[in-house]
Amino acid sequence: MEKSIDLAVINKTMNYVVEKYSPHGDKIGWLMIASILVEAWDLYSFAFIVVFINELYHPSVLLLGLAGAGSQAGAVVGSILGGWLTDKVGRRYVFLGTMIMFIIFGFAQAFVPTIEALVVVRIILGIPLGADIVNGYTYIMEYMQSGKREVMGNRWQFMFALGIVLSILMVLFLLSLGMNHEYLWRVILGLSGVPAVILFVLRRNLPETVVWLIQRGRFVEAKKVAGEIYGDSLAMLPNADQTMPEVKLSGFLKEIYHDRTRWRGTLFGWVAGFAQGVEFTSFGFYIPMMLILLNFSGVFQTNLITLALYLVGLVAGWCGPQLTPKLGQRRISIIGFSIAGLSLLVVAGAIFTGDLILIPFASATFLWGHYWAASNVMTIPSMVAPVKYRGIASGFSYIFLKVAAFMSIFLFPSLFKAVGEGNATLIAACFSLMGLLAAVFILPELYGYKGNENSSDEGENGILKNAE
Repeated sequence: MEKSIDLAVINKTMNYVVEKYSPHGDKIGWLMIASILVEAWDLYSFAFIVVFINELYHPSVLLLGLAGAGSQAGAVVGSILGGWLTDKVGRRYVFLGTMIMFIIFGFAQAFVPTIEALVVVRIILGIPLGADIVNGYTYIMEYMQSGKREVMGNRWQFMFALGIVLSILMVLFLLSLGMNHEYLWRVILGLSGVPAVILFVLRRNLPETVVWLIQRGRFVEAKKVAGEIYGDSLAMLPNADQTMPEVKLSGFLKEIYHDRTRWRGTLFGWVAGFAQGVEFTSFGFYIPMMLILLNFSGVFQTNLITLALYLVGLVAGWCGPQLTPKLGQRRISIIGFSIAGLSLLVVAGAIFTGDLILIPFASATFLWGHYWAASNVMTIPSMVAPVKYRGIASGFSYIFLKVAAFMSIFLFPSLFKAVGEGNATLIAACFSLMGLLAAVFILPELYGYKGNENSSDEGENGILKNAE
């Protein structure tokens, strides 16, 4: 016997759920965006303890870079694997699995016997990091309504800054206690498992997203979850499950390219994501090391200066999303990349002329610009994607960020040595220009975007037949 599924009804129901009930998703949105704290602590705390690892073990420049970039390499794998699994098996299973995996390997960093072992652990650790970020964006886009979800998605840079500030404070605290550097770096990296435990406890009872259940034809469960959360049993849906087509990568590429708005938003996310990734991890990640190399200050004083800089970034990371409804996504990007690029030119000029006093101030304006520029590079591709490809879309976008981060963290110390700090900073400024050009010529204004939650490539008559 064959039953027909009216795709128009499915599409209408998904849009109905998002528009009517999304305001209830603020709490879920915060729980998902908070996972950025885990990655921020793990990735950027390394920037503050790398000097201790270097002084204790004297690794080669490439091995030291690989230790810092290892989690980014793993995140490349986690981004695409997590995106595919998020669309295939569901959002809930992925976020539970990633948190468990991160707890284990986050704590394991504190007990590695060698730097080579640390590299291996950090590569494995990056897999759940990449997958969880991707998964979190699917929840935000499916539990929050248009307008609000953009603001929440753009807050990821605020959470990055918060994670960095907390990690600096912990480093300063342990330094003030006089902790042996051998233990200090292990404690700092191992503590990354603590926020993962907290998030796991807070998230463990979160349900699957209703719109994903609908898109996958799991109508019985969708009606049950909607009834429990919203008090609405979604009477328009069938009372029996239906088999839906499998999610395919080729289908994602076809779907995104078919729709001009989706394609431009996605392409912007890829280009600007790569640009801001290089921009930051080739300069911002190494701000503490650069200040020390330039004999600007000692280790403790450098961390104090860095803390002040990231407090500026924290304010910028909060203000950017709050101003997005007024400025729009496009202007936020243009302003952000412009400020970041000009600031890097000032830093390079200060290095060449020896006016080192300018570096902290220019670094502060750089972080302000960067946190605006980077705010929407994950939000936009995740927002414009249809439900069935949203995990893959988020994963693809995050790959560009993680490839950029891996390349920069791994290679930038060598670039320092090869061309000098000033020329390396000029190279970083070129990527700010790349992001600016993408915002000006590729990105349409997408604030308040309301596209089809369903895919547009599923047949001309809107009817899908499935054998029972």
